[in-house]
Amino acid sequence: MRYIDCFNHFFPDALWQKMMSTPGASADIGARMRGIPAIYDLTERKRVVDLFRTNKNYSQVISLGMPPLEALGTPEIVEEFARLANDGQAELCAKHPDYFCGWLASLPMNSPNAAKEWERAISIGANGLQLHSNINGKPLDDEEFRPIFEIAEKHNKPVFLHPSRGAFDLPDYKTESKSKYEIWWTFGWPYETSVAMARLVFGGVMDQFPDLKVLAHHLGAMVPFFEGRVGPGWDQLGNRTTDEDYKTLLKNMKRRPLDYFKDFYADSAVFGSKAATECGLSFYGADKVLFASDCPFDPEKGPGYIRETIQILEDLKLSQEDMEKICYKNAQSLLGVK
Repeated sequence: MRYIDCFNHFFPDALWQKMMSTPGASADIGARMRGIPAIYDLTERKRVVDLFRTNKNYSQVISLGMPPLEALGTPEIVEEFARLANDGQAELCAKHPDYFCGWLASLPMNSPNAAKEWERAISIGANGLQLHSNINGKPLDDEEFRPIFEIAEKHNKPVFLHPSRGAFDLPDYKTESKSKYEIWWTFGWPYETSVAMARLVFGGVMDQFPDLKVLAHHLGAMVPFFEGRVGPGWDQLGNRTTDEDYKTLLKNMKRRPLDYFKDFYADSAVFGSKAATECGLSFYGADKVLFASDCPFDPEKGPGYIRETIQILEDLKLSQEDMEKICYKNAQSLLGVK
């Protein structure tokens, strides 16, 4: 079996060094990120990949880690970060194709030149785009971001949704100033992804760009588990609201809400949970799920989630056809990976 790991993270060296030397930006690269060498040290990352490359025919599609570039500075600074990111990832894939078989572009989303950089990234080989669940607090269905989706649809490049939320962005209780106990990550990130998906659906993005392909990180976040709320629940959209006319919105949608959510793609990066994997596969089906590990954010700082995710998929005793789709064929089709 071949394994194309479609969603994991790495910083090209030129970008990492620039971020570390830029006042303000370096402060946002937390201690956890600095303490994971496999996310910025190429030698260490290749060592991790080598643990699976030969006996599992394993390679990675790389994208940047957190935080979002647009959170790191002015548009001018972020434009430089994005160029370094995209050029660096393209170079890594060209020089080390046995390790890195593809890459996702990153954009200066706080800049009016984001669409221009997206076109440039495609011209140098980007297989898709990593976009965060909000853009410095703005929802993805904002008109400002429609050109990004238009370009993705025009070039048949998928958009990979990555959650973004910090401890001080939204407290869990009105009486507090921050989210405690890393609740902002454990439960906040799946919520963020699910909200972004809903805004793309109800905000009209999926209708405006019917051929747009969007992958929701972490097996579609909350959506598979809450199928009853997304399905029969949202079939009653407007019954709980009096200050806005959601019933007319529902009537004007081209399809049932659940059908839009079924159109998303998802990946298998669920931190080694067999139950979550089974739930996500049941909701999306083998045609819409791509293998991913979220390397290198496991407790072992690299190999743990790769090994565990492969083991879970093998233990599910799926058909050979479905395993091939999930492990590499869907990535080949969606991302154009050879």
